[in-house]
Amino acid sequence: MRTTINLNPRVIKWARERAKFSIDDFAKKMKVSNDIVLQWETDGKLSFPKIRKIAEKARIPLGYLFLEAPISETLPIYDFRTIAEETPVQPSPELLETIRLMQYRQEWIRDLLIENGVDTLKFVKSVSIKDNHIEVANNIRKTLGISSNWAKEHYAWAGALRTLKEKIDGAGIFIFTNGVVENNNHRTLDVQEFRGFVLCDEYAPLIFVNGADALSAQMFTIAHELAHIWVGQDGLFDLYKTFSSKEEVEVFCNKVAAEFLVPSEELTNKKIDIETMAGRFKVSPIVIARRYLDLNYISKKEFFDFYDDYTSKEFFKKTKSTGGNFWHTQHGRIGDNFGMMVIIAAKEGRLLYRDAYNLTGLYGETFDKYCNHLGIPV
Repeated sequence: MRTTINLNPRVIKWARERAKFSIDDFAKKMKVSNDIVLQWETDGKLSFPKIRKIAEKARIPLGYLFLEAPISETLPIYDFRTIAEETPVQPSPELLETIRLMQYRQEWIRDLLIENGVDTLKFVKSVSIKDNHIEVANNIRKTLGISSNWAKEHYAWAGALRTLKEKIDGAGIFIFTNGVVENNNHRTLDVQEFRGFVLCDEYAPLIFVNGADALSAQMFTIAHELAHIWVGQDGLFDLYKTFSSKEEVEVFCNKVAAEFLVPSEELTNKKIDIETMAGRFKVSPIVIARRYLDLNYISKKEFFDFYDDYTSKEFFKKTKSTGGNFWHTQHGRIGDNFGMMVIIAAKEGRLLYRDAYNLTGLYGETFDKYCNHLGIPV
């Protein structure tokens, strides 16, 4: 006969709600009836195997279920999300795990770079929010090795976005783009919860972009996060329709981001033609529309209407997609620079393969195939 363990019913309910499961969804996950779930959340009486299964399905440390009361999980970085009413107060497990994974990667990168005698990056925390935003935008371009009209050199803005990521990576900034937790396509990252975050460090500054977001919006997120690195301020953002909170650092970083992508001196003609200008500058139409708004060429309502219409069409195209190449996806999720560092360290015996698997989210034969994909034989 199995021993019954008494848990706090509120903790069981908290674990379910934390994982965003309705009673019906959770019952199906646990392969029990709705009444059984309600019973657990009323009397807290379960067998240990059931408790362990709850921890597994709710993706929560087993020990949490034995707490006397639910805990309040806090974000490990500053939260700048204040615009969108949809932003949840309690961070999701997906967001928390993603931040912790990026912190783990950053810590490992930092230790390796220090061990190898690499110098600090002088541009990190090199400016103040009191500085001129146009000069800061120029400084970022200079550091990345791009001109004020860098995007015009590309056939389309999607190509400009790829080049921007490459330049960021080349400057020593680690950039990761993912729309799910590691490689688990069943655990998507909610765009309404966050669009990106940045972890500042003088050795290994790190940018994370929510890949579930529209590509057109990602460009602005990246530019905003670059500004944060120059200021030296960590942060989590929702950038609701490209808008930040009203905190001074956010207002400043948004100005820098907009100027970085499309210099104001390039938009002297007040004739509104978003699509044409986007084609000319090879940036997302969203960016052009935002610049028109900043320069008071269009109203907020006109901008929001355009934003909603454009992103809805982009998401419609995305949902019709049959999916991408797994290895191509890893370019964004892991990043070639970071991937190479991990592989070389493992091959040199400076990193256990177990740790290499955990850092990349690729295991066993999949990790070996990834090595071959990057041109490094196992």
